Amino acid sequence: MPKPEGWRLRAASYPVCIELQTRFQDMDINGHLNNVAFAALFESGRVLLNRQVRPLGERPANERTMVAAVEINYLAEGHFPDPVEIATGIGRIGTSSWTIVQAMFQNGRCIATCDTVVVCRTDGQAKPLRAAMVAELQATMARAA
Repeated sequence: MPKPEGWRLRAASYPVCIELQTRFQDMDINGHLNNVAFAALFESGRVLLNRQVRPLGERPANERTMVAAVEINYLAEGHFPDPVEIATGIGRIGTSSWTIVQAMFQNGRCIATCDTVVVCRTDGQAKPLRAAMVAELQATMARAA
């Protein structure tokens, strides 16, 4: 797996950041944050972004989004009890999907990246994203900092 591009390793590249506390139960037998903890922490960052971009009450009833793919790149060990910062933004906008790009930082160092493809279905079918949704997604694009 290739190393992420340099901009992906800088928190300033992402428009949305959240600090989350690690938990004792997040550790594996070696005393490191386990892979399930990484996935859950990234999920919390995605939820924050989704709630900012598309508040639940403002979504059309016939529109449904779902995660189609998640790829996590583990770059370094994470440790309890130090908190992590999850930096999140939109990396790509397609016709009926988009990719959320994220990075996890602990003590100033990037320890993982995550790419999540989200698919939007309208009336049970893949249809082009609404113009308003595209504009909302474009407003939270990750940028090389």
